[in-house]
Amino acid sequence: MSGSGAAPGPGSGSSQAACRFAHYFVLCGIDADSGLEPDELAVLYQWLEADRHGKSQGAANTTSGENFDQSPLRRTFKSKVLAHYPQNIEWNPFDQDAVNMLCMPKGLSFRTQTDSRDPQFHSFIITREDGSRTYGFVLTFYEEVTSKQICTAMQTLYQMHNAEHYSSVCASSSCSMDSLASSIDEGDTTSLLKLQRYNSYDISRDTLYVSKSICLITPLPFMQACKKFLIQLYKAVTSQQPPPLPLESYIHNILYEVPLPPPGRSLKFYGVYEPIICQRPGPSELPLSDYPLREAFEFLGLENLVQVFTCVLLEMQILLYSQDYQRLMTVAEGITTLLFPFQWQHVYVPILPASLLHFLDAPVPYLMGLQSKEGTDRSKLELPQEANLCFVDIDNHCIELPEEFPQFPNKVDFIQELSEVLLQFGIPPEGSLHCSESATKLKNLVLKDLVNDKKNGNVSANNISMYELLKGNETIARLQALAKRTGVTVEKMDLSASLSEKEKDLKLQCEEAELRDYQLNVQLREVFANRFTQMFADYEAFVIQSAQDLESWLTNREQMQNFDKASFLSDQPEPYLPFLSRFIETQMFATFIDNKIMSQWEEKEPLLRVFDSRIEKIRLYNVRAPTLRTSIYQKCSSLKEAAQSIEQRLMKMDHTAIHPHLLDMKIGQGKYEQGFFPKLQSDVLATGPTNNNRWVSRSATTQRRKDRLRQHPDHVGLDSDVREKYMQEARSLGKNLRQPKLSDLSPAVIAQTNWKFVEGLLKECRMKTKRMLVEKMGHEAVELGHGEANITGLEENTLIASLCDLLERIWSHGLQVKQGKSALWSHLIQFQDREEKQEHLAESPVALGPERRKSDSGVMLPTLRVSLIQDMRHIQNMSEIKTDVGRARAWIRLSLEKKLLSQHLKQLLSNQPLTRKLYKRYAFLRCEEEREQFLYHLLSLNAVDYFCFTSVFTTIMIPYRSVIIPIKKLSNAIITSNPWICVSGELGDTGVMQIPKNLLEMTFECQNLGKLTTVQIGHDNSGLLAKWLVDCVMVRNEITGHTYKFPCGRWLGKGIDDGSLERILIGELMASAADEDLVKQCRTPPQQKSPTTARRLSITSLTGKVTKPNAGQIQEGIGEAVNNIVKHFHKPEKERGSLTVLLCGENGLVAALEQVFHHGFKSARIFHKNVFIWDFIEKAVAYFETTDQILDSEDDVLIQKSSCKTFCHYVNAINTAPRNIGKDGKFQILVCLGTRDRLLPQWIPLLAECPAITRMYEESALLRDRMTVNSLIRILQTIQDFTIVLEGSLIKGVDV
Repeated sequence: MSGSGAAPGPGSGSSQAACRFAHYFVLCGIDADSGLEPDELAVLYQWLEADRHGKSQGAANTTSGENFDQSPLRRTFKSKVLAHYPQNIEWNPFDQDAVNMLCMPKGLSFRTQTDSRDPQFHSFIITREDGSRTYGFVLTFYEEVTSKQICTAMQTLYQMHNAEHYSSVCASSSCSMDSLASSIDEGDTTSLLKLQRYNSYDISRDTLYVSKSICLITPLPFMQACKKFLIQLYKAVTSQQPPPLPLESYIHNILYEVPLPPPGRSLKFYGVYEPIICQRPGPSELPLSDYPLREAFEFLGLENLVQVFTCVLLEMQILLYSQDYQRLMTVAEGITTLLFPFQWQHVYVPILPASLLHFLDAPVPYLMGLQSKEGTDRSKLELPQEANLCFVDIDNHCIELPEEFPQFPNKVDFIQELSEVLLQFGIPPEGSLHCSESATKLKNLVLKDLVNDKKNGNVSANNISMYELLKGNETIARLQALAKRTGVTVEKMDLSASLSEKEKDLKLQCEEAELRDYQLNVQLREVFANRFTQMFADYEAFVIQSAQDLESWLTNREQMQNFDKASFLSDQPEPYLPFLSRFIETQMFATFIDNKIMSQWEEKEPLLRVFDSRIEKIRLYNVRAPTLRTSIYQKCSSLKEAAQSIEQRLMKMDHTAIHPHLLDMKIGQGKYEQGFFPKLQSDVLATGPTNNNRWVSRSATTQRRKDRLRQHPDHVGLDSDVREKYMQEARSLGKNLRQPKLSDLSPAVIAQTNWKFVEGLLKECRMKTKRMLVEKMGHEAVELGHGEANITGLEENTLIASLCDLLERIWSHGLQVKQGKSALWSHLIQFQDREEKQEHLAESPVALGPERRKSDSGVMLPTLRVSLIQDMRHIQNMSEIKTDVGRARAWIRLSLEKKLLSQHLKQLLSNQPLTRKLYKRYAFLRCEEEREQFLYHLLSLNAVDYFCFTSVFTTIMIPYRSVIIPIKKLSNAIITSNPWICVSGELGDTGVMQIPKNLLEMTFECQNLGKLTTVQIGHDNSGLLAKWLVDCVMVRNEITGHTYKFPCGRWLGKGIDDGSLERILIGELMASAADEDLVKQCRTPPQQKSPTTARRLSITSLTGKVTKPNAGQIQEGIGEAVNNIVKHFHKPEKERGSLTVLLCGENGLVAALEQVFHHGFKSARIFHKNVFIWDFIEKAVAYFETTDQILDSEDDVLIQKSSCKTFCHYVNAINTAPRNIGKDGKFQILVCLGTRDRLLPQWIPLLAECPAITRMYEESALLRDRMTVNSLIRILQTIQDFTIVLEGSLIKGVDV
């Protein structure tokens, strides 16, 4: 299979096997020679279980059901493979342990004549190391035990059990382990008599039965056909007449003489009584799937099934739960076939044998099925981790989903379309579990194998159900015995008569029902496949083909990006993004893209081939209209054709296999005995017919040759070692663990499995942190320090969510006892309890954060203590978060934003006694070296700024602390006026807050402001000492510790500086102390600063000589400022930084234009009265208003007049605004409004031609140079295409 290491979908495994329908026939059951052996695996399981519960006071092993204090009939005993034919096949070696375990997942079970003994059908799947699959189909029935010694052994076990039980019940009524177990098993019956009556076996009175399984192992999942074959075999064993031929003939026939139908064809072969039909899809159709999706939809209901399907797509952990093995298989196989064209890439065990329960501990995505015990409640089920678990309770029709879970795109329309298909076939979309549990059980037990077995039921439902239900009934049995003795004949409820007439009728119904199931299957699958063809119609455009040849691609696979995720997402409709951004991070998507890349050197992987041809088809249809990405839902149009092709195949048979025939057998062996499966003659079944059969000989050898080539594609010119290494390495995690080994389960193997998990987790951590860094650093580096770097909010969220999942998985690996749904949070809580106890005993030393921030004035922000517990308290105080999983995620986000994640986790794990108490020896958190490396990988995340807490919890209340730092040397020590402040951020502002007089520091609480952008500061100019020189304002978010500095460096007061009583300051995020050492290591460009004091100070005395920029530098500055704004708008919306900084920050547009207007400006006058640019603007307005009367009819003059008008209107609006803004502040507002309303390019020429310019500017000024003015206008025109939204604080109160 193109060596992709992917689990082949059903139908693609065909090439691996010679083209025989079945590979093995297997018989499992009790080995009379070795007698009753307790199931060792169950013992091992108990050992594991005890270990998992930390050997807690016999912690009810009730979950296992394999308890030795149960009544002997309820215990599991060891089953054996009694026979399998042929002995071995080279391309599919027989795995005895696995087959035995999956044929009888619970081991042998015993019954007496009082119990129900209906045959049960189930199927299983074995996934080999290379990902190829083999299917098994099993019919389990009960056979009378003839061995005397086994009956005696059972009697002895009972006597021991009852004696023990009696003593324990008498000794104490307390619920000891055994009574607990049996009471759970027998439904809370503690009275001894009852127990003995229900649980007894008396050799003289009772008949003992034991389970036996017949099984077919096949390369393709022809479930219906195998089920029919096995049921016919079973009937032959139980019917009163012996079968037409010995059973060996039928088994030999299916093993050696029935071929696989070729793709796109159907095949008829013969069972014991009736022909059996199977069909296989053609190369361009969806791959084979024989499990009825109808049942999966009935079990779960449509809505639930779509949700579970979404969980599978996002590679969460999915645990299916049901009493019935076949239901587990039906749902697992159903959902995985719907994934087309993708394939599940992780652990896949639809039936998890009891002895493998420790696999639920696996810290990797998995899809597993767990058999629920009768009467056990979901709440009793201890699962190691539930933070990322989708729990599917099939029998009770309900599912539990993980938190933070995106919906499938167009889910509502999708469900609508599916329900239309279901309704056409008469299936209610809400599923059909309206009947009571017991009724369902009865119906399943009795009718499933008899009536629903379509053609082979031979009895109609109404007749059978009554008779079958009564057949096992003791009373009826006694009545019949009595009747026999008295010579009365009891009619067998007239079964025989009805058979022949109704047989034909029923057969037709069954064939019809089967056809409908096939058609429904294919139509539902078409709807799902159509969703993916629509969603990924243009995926090919984003595949990155970077390697020259296969070898170089395989060797560099780890380092290479194979898909342009950002561009792909930017093309998608907004509502799809939450789902798609997570889906394209999955292993199944990566493998799909890898297969696409490899298809340029190799034969296309079958699923990919079908998918690509469908996309081609869509393209041909849409050739008239260009392919626009739309979120308009497009329904599937190929439903009819799909159903028809199946119908045609089933209606006319393409191939018929050879009839079963007499074999060359020894006479007198295998005598027919009703109710007992005969001992088969192995010599006739060990090998196939000699080559008199053209089909077997020729095609099998060519096929085998092909297979060998396929399995070792050396002909590709790639040595198999490289490919092996690639398969292990390149597909990151969980691949080598796709299947747990079912056979050898010694503690050593378990230890090794855990070691693999530990290595896998570490590798995943390395890849995830690297990915998060590359995303951020890449963006930052590209931006060369303009605006704050930000990877798309969406993608960042996806990466952080997957980091949270990884941490949860690490924390739940090797847990002793599970508490709550989040392993990480429960560890933190226990740590908190211990720390708080110690705090009470002695004040614990506080880990001090960065040293205090001193400024020239000596005023500073008090240090924020770095405390893990404090951060937990912040999270605990957030009433918005209701669950432990949510709290853990919030805490991770907060720690990441504070750049303390690695430090906090190190502190958490430093409490070794606690870690030892909570975790087993093999747990990841107790592997010293790996743990250190893990913390080191997390430390690397401190290199970038995340706002993953602030940006997600937007509605919470946050305490802030602000400090105003005056320049004491030049300013009054005390001011008499009443100062105020207003802080604004991306999410809102605080409103005006009065500052207590002469208190420069204050704390306030308000709803999360997001990243802070501006501070407005001012005072009311009252009193004598009203002038105030402010150096800067500092504001800190007390939860995240983010500190912003808002530089000012200007006076506030009338008659000083530009006479401003309020200023708008632009913020910059300060690097935390933790950053400062990192910044030295990673050379990321510095972030953009906001206005520095030097530029804004017009007071020469304060700064000494200010070096003025020359004309060239000024023009460069303008170009740079405009360029930054253009770049800002070319970024995806979620990546844009703050526009306010680009307009009003240092190097922003306002500053650049100020430089232009200052160039050659005659500012200093006699008596040192400073003149400001605003004075020039006001002069210009006065001129325009007086020259208004001059009339001229030329067009351009009219345009000019309207420009003059708007200019005057804007300036007057700013002047009359109810704000005490100084002259420089007014100029800033004018530039911002002119930019927003696209008026600057019209205003500049007006100002350049106004007469006041000659009085106020030197000859050499830039504004008096026509060329410069024209190029300035051209530059400003480039930002006219963008919609500029100004922050409220910039233009508050200005009404234009």
